[in-house]
Amino acid sequence: MRRYLLVLDMDLLAMDSEHDLEPINYLVARQEQEPCEAVVLSLTDTSQAKLSAMELALGAQAGKFPVAPRPDHDIGAAAGHRMDRAVRHLTMIGCQASGLISDRDLVKAVRAETACHDYDEVILATGRQGRSWLARMTGQDPVQRLRRQWGERLTVFPGGPRRR
Repeated sequence: MRRYLLVLDMDLLAMDSEHDLEPINYLVARQEQEPCEAVVLSLTDTSQAKLSAMELALGAQAGKFPVAPRPDHDIGAAAGHRMDRAVRHLTMIGCQASGLISDRDLVKAVRAETACHDYDEVILATGRQGRSWLARMTGQDPVQRLRRQWGERLTVFPGGPRRR
Protein backbone atom coordinates (compact mmCIF):
# COMPACT_ATOMS: atom_id res chain seq x y z
CA MET A 1 0.00 0.00 0.00
CA ARG A 2 1.43 3.37 -1.00
CA ARG A 3 1.38 6.24 1.52
CA TYR A 4 0.81 9.81 0.45
CA LEU A 5 1.13 13.01 2.42
CA LEU A 6 -1.38 15.48 0.97
CA VAL A 7 -0.59 19.03 2.11
CA LEU A 8 -3.44 21.56 1.96
CA ASP A 9 -3.81 25.20 2.92
CA MET A 10 -7.11 25.65 1.13
CA ASP A 11 -10.21 23.54 0.56
CA LEU A 12 -9.47 20.52 -1.67
CA LEU A 13 -12.65 20.99 -3.67
CA ALA A 14 -11.86 24.68 -4.26
CA MET A 15 -8.38 23.62 -5.33
CA ASP A 16 -9.93 21.11 -7.71
CA SER A 17 -12.26 23.67 -9.28
CA GLU A 18 -9.21 25.84 -10.09
CA HIS A 19 -7.31 22.87 -11.52
CA ASP A 20 -9.97 20.90 -13.42
CA LEU A 21 -10.06 18.22 -10.68
CA GLU A 22 -6.34 17.42 -11.17
CA PRO A 23 -5.46 16.72 -7.52
CA ILE A 24 -8.42 14.37 -7.03
CA ASN A 25 -7.98 12.72 -10.44
CA TYR A 26 -4.31 12.18 -9.63
CA LEU A 27 -5.21 10.36 -6.40
CA VAL A 28 -8.01 8.39 -8.09
CA ALA A 29 -5.52 7.18 -10.71
CA ARG A 30 -3.05 6.20 -7.99
CA GLN A 31 -5.79 4.40 -6.05
CA GLU A 32 -6.76 2.42 -9.17
CA GLN A 33 -3.15 1.25 -9.61
CA GLU A 34 -2.59 0.23 -6.01
CA PRO A 35 -4.51 0.74 -2.76
CA CYS A 36 -3.37 3.88 -1.04
CA GLU A 37 -3.33 5.58 2.29
CA ALA A 38 -3.41 9.36 2.39
CA VAL A 39 -2.61 11.57 5.34
CA VAL A 40 -4.00 15.07 4.95
CA LEU A 41 -1.78 17.75 6.49
CA SER A 42 -3.91 20.88 6.80
CA LEU A 43 -1.87 24.04 7.33
CA THR A 44 -3.24 26.94 9.29
CA ASP A 45 -2.68 30.24 7.54
CA THR A 46 -1.28 32.45 10.27
CA SER A 47 0.37 34.84 7.81
CA GLN A 48 -2.78 36.95 7.64
CA ALA A 49 -3.20 37.05 11.41
CA LYS A 50 -0.35 39.50 11.83
CA LEU A 51 0.84 42.39 9.74
CA SER A 52 4.46 42.75 8.72
CA ALA A 53 6.48 45.85 9.51
CA MET A 54 6.64 46.61 5.78
CA GLU A 55 2.83 46.48 5.47
CA LEU A 56 2.49 48.82 8.44
CA ALA A 57 5.10 51.25 7.09
CA LEU A 58 3.56 51.33 3.63
CA GLY A 59 0.11 51.80 5.12
CA ALA A 60 1.31 54.67 7.29
CA GLN A 61 2.94 56.35 4.31
CA ALA A 62 -0.23 56.06 2.25
CA GLY A 63 -2.41 57.15 5.16
CA LYS A 64 -4.30 53.85 5.18
CA PHE A 65 -3.48 50.94 7.42
CA PRO A 66 -3.97 47.35 6.19
CA VAL A 67 -6.68 45.40 7.94
CA ALA A 68 -5.92 42.14 9.73
CA PRO A 69 -8.53 39.35 9.85
CA ARG A 70 -11.33 39.63 12.38
CA PRO A 71 -10.14 38.61 15.84
CA ASP A 72 -13.01 36.12 16.14
CA HIS A 73 -11.90 34.20 13.02
CA ASP A 74 -10.67 30.79 14.20
CA ILE A 75 -7.96 29.70 11.76
CA GLY A 76 -7.56 26.39 13.60
CA ALA A 77 -11.24 25.55 13.12
CA ALA A 78 -10.99 26.46 9.43
CA ALA A 79 -7.98 24.14 9.03
CA GLY A 80 -9.85 21.38 10.85
CA HIS A 81 -12.92 21.78 8.66
CA ARG A 82 -10.72 21.72 5.52
CA MET A 83 -8.96 18.58 6.77
CA ASP A 84 -12.22 16.78 7.62
CA ARG A 85 -13.69 17.52 4.19
CA ALA A 86 -10.56 16.27 2.43
CA VAL A 87 -10.48 13.07 4.52
CA ARG A 88 -14.15 12.37 3.71
CA HIS A 89 -13.55 12.99 0.01
CA LEU A 90 -10.49 10.71 -0.09
CA THR A 91 -12.39 7.99 1.76
CA MET A 92 -15.15 8.22 -0.85
CA ILE A 93 -12.65 7.49 -3.64
CA GLY A 94 -11.38 4.44 -1.76
CA CYS A 95 -8.26 5.70 0.01
CA GLN A 96 -7.64 5.04 3.66
CA ALA A 97 -7.43 8.58 4.94
CA SER A 98 -6.62 10.43 8.12
CA GLY A 99 -5.57 13.96 8.89
CA LEU A 100 -3.68 16.34 11.09
CA ILE A 101 -3.33 20.10 11.47
CA SER A 102 -0.11 22.08 11.68
CA ASP A 103 0.50 25.73 12.46
CA ARG A 104 4.05 25.55 11.09
CA ASP A 105 5.06 26.94 7.71
CA LEU A 106 4.94 24.62 4.71
CA VAL A 107 8.54 23.39 4.80
CA LYS A 108 8.73 22.89 8.58
CA ALA A 109 5.36 21.10 8.67
CA VAL A 110 6.28 18.68 5.87
CA ARG A 111 9.73 17.99 7.30
CA ALA A 112 8.34 17.37 10.79
CA GLU A 113 5.69 14.94 9.55
CA THR A 114 7.99 13.07 7.16
CA ALA A 115 10.66 12.74 9.86
CA CYS A 116 8.17 10.81 12.01
CA HIS A 117 6.43 8.72 9.33
CA ASP A 118 7.39 7.11 6.02
CA TYR A 119 5.70 8.39 2.86
CA ASP A 120 6.11 7.28 -0.74
CA GLU A 121 5.15 10.70 -2.06
CA VAL A 122 4.34 14.21 -0.89
CA ILE A 123 1.57 16.03 -2.75
CA LEU A 124 1.34 19.80 -2.36
CA ALA A 125 -2.11 21.14 -3.18
CA THR A 126 -1.68 24.57 -1.72
CA GLY A 127 -2.86 27.96 -2.82
CA ARG A 128 -0.38 30.16 -0.98
CA GLN A 129 3.11 28.73 -1.18
CA GLY A 130 4.86 32.06 -0.73
CA ARG A 131 6.48 31.90 -4.13
CA SER A 132 8.14 35.28 -4.57
CA TRP A 133 10.66 35.92 -7.32
CA LEU A 134 13.30 36.73 -4.70
CA ALA A 135 12.75 33.41 -2.92
CA ARG A 136 13.04 31.55 -6.23
CA MET A 137 16.25 33.40 -7.16
CA THR A 138 17.89 32.71 -3.80
CA GLY A 139 16.76 29.07 -3.64
CA GLN A 140 14.57 29.74 -0.60
CA ASP A 141 11.25 29.07 -2.31
CA PRO A 142 9.38 26.48 -0.19
CA VAL A 143 8.74 24.21 -3.18
CA GLN A 144 12.40 24.35 -4.24
CA ARG A 145 13.48 23.51 -0.71
CA LEU A 146 11.16 20.50 -0.57
CA ARG A 147 12.13 19.46 -4.11
CA ARG A 148 15.78 19.19 -3.01
CA GLN A 149 14.71 16.67 -0.36
CA TRP A 150 11.97 14.77 -2.22
CA GLY A 151 12.98 15.07 -5.89
CA GLU A 152 10.52 13.30 -8.16
CA ARG A 153 8.53 12.09 -5.15
CA LEU A 154 7.16 15.63 -4.72
CA THR A 155 4.06 16.42 -6.78
CA VAL A 156 2.94 20.04 -6.85
CA PHE A 157 -0.46 21.45 -7.77
CA PRO A 158 0.22 25.18 -7.41
CA GLY A 159 -2.51 27.57 -6.37
CA GLY A 160 -4.07 30.32 -8.42
CA PRO A 161 -6.01 30.07 -11.66
CA ARG A 162 -4.59 27.78 -14.32
CA ARG A 163 -3.11 29.28 -17.41
CA ARG A 164 -4.32 27.74 -20.62
